Amino acid sequence: MRIWLASGLAILVMLLAPAAHAEKRVALVVGNNDYRYVPKLQKAVNDARTMGDTLKQLGFSVMVAENLNRQQFSQTLLAFDNAVEPGDTAFFFYAGHGFEIAGQNFLLPTDVPAAIEGQEELVRDASILADRVIERLQNKKARTSILVFDACRNNPFERAGTRAVAGGGGLAPMTQLPEGVFSVFSAGPRQTALDRLSNEDANPNSVFTRTFAKELTQPGVNLVQVAQRTRRVVSELAETVRHKQIPVYFDQMVDDVFLNGAVKPQAEGTRPSDPPPAKLAALPPVSAPRIPPANETLNAPIAMFSRHNGGWTVTFSIADPTLGISWRMGDAGDFRETGFMDVLDPRTRKRMPNPSIQLPADAPAGTIQLRYVDAGGEMQGPFPIRFEPEAALVRDQRKILDMTATSWLSFREFNGLLVYYTHLMSYRCAIREVRIGIDTAVPDKVLNMPGCDMRDPISIPSNATPYLKLPPSTQFISVELTYRDGSVSEIKSFRR
Repeated sequence: MRIWLASGLAILVMLLAPAAHAEKRVALVVGNNDYRYVPKLQKAVNDARTMGDTLKQLGFSVMVAENLNRQQFSQTLLAFDNAVEPGDTAFFFYAGHGFEIAGQNFLLPTDVPAAIEGQEELVRDASILADRVIERLQNKKARTSILVFDACRNNPFERAGTRAVAGGGGLAPMTQLPEGVFSVFSAGPRQTALDRLSNEDANPNSVFTRTFAKELTQPGVNLVQVAQRTRRVVSELAETVRHKQIPVYFDQMVDDVFLNGAVKPQAEGTRPSDPPPAKLAALPPVSAPRIPPANETLNAPIAMFSRHNGGWTVTFSIADPTLGISWRMGDAGDFRETGFMDVLDPRTRKRMPNPSIQLPADAPAGTIQLRYVDAGGEMQGPFPIRFEPEAALVRDQRKILDMTATSWLSFREFNGLLVYYTHLMSYRCAIREVRIGIDTAVPDKVLNMPGCDMRDPISIPSNATPYLKLPPSTQFISVELTYRDGSVSEIKSFRR
């Protein structure tokens, strides 16, 4: 590391501390090269340093951290948290190994274990969830959050003689970002990012970072234009070596954001009907700022939605010890208590509140208002939690598919050879297309699947045929899923 995590982080936070409530620009850039148990990288640290220098030119107070293990990564994120205040523009850049598990992106510290198939939990527990970085910035009320991931390299868990943790490279798209968040990935789904164009490429930075840093400093260019220009240049450079790398971005900004100044209006000939110039990031908003409730905490609850035959189970995760939990659907009506479980919470020495509620199968989209009583007896909340049935169903079923990949197909000999894909059909609402290959590693045939029925998504229609008749000589079948969000699974092989 190039920063001292014992006392150095505290000093950095002091250096980044602003004048009272003055909106500012703060950035954390992380570069991880020196992995212990998975392949090392060559340019991630250089990429972080380059981005740090670039952001300093743009008026950011920058923290640069290198070669972080899990504990150091957590401490550095905490220091970044302490530097961000309501209304700030926050920029997070990560270069290093990244990995997708069940549609979630994880940033890998240098001490991540060399997991094999079936050990995905080891990777989860030892890594940093990218969505959690966004949640933390949202909790700190950052006005603009910009996240850039140059982490779409090859599968770091591939090892000769073992079955690697599922994943062929690339990260999952972030399609459901909260308002005020802009994210950029160095490559699209299932694509890998180039460190260099050839052995003769002496540039110290990856193909993406060298391009993105240059475009970021162009005057009068907004974030969308920066991302689009970067995508065009990187894809053209990659094509010169017959590689497909197309950076992607996800935009939930309300206004155009310029980090190096907006285009200056013409001194003459400006008509009254001309639109006003776009706002600069980190400048005070024209409208009155949002005033958070006095009892709002930084540890806002999060929810996990699970669909079953009887409807929905919603499980809340609350960081604070609680004495009671209540909820309602929408902004009106009485709050309902969740009740209690027959177990004591060791933190409060009282019965633990039930963290789950049930919603009917036909529950419409809406906002769940959640509140709780903390250990001091104070009411916290209400906290709004958005419920989107279709999106929640897709996430839940995809998670199940990823966890049960060995059950996608099953063979049976009955009046010939049959292959059943009942499992895939049961969780078809998360799938856009299923392709299979018979005795070939290239899936080249499309399986017919019934449509998704939101009223009863797991049941298989009576007129559906969940199996195929195969030639008796068939030895194996390859399977590839295209999910509803457009991402593609690793190709799985199933042998008789």
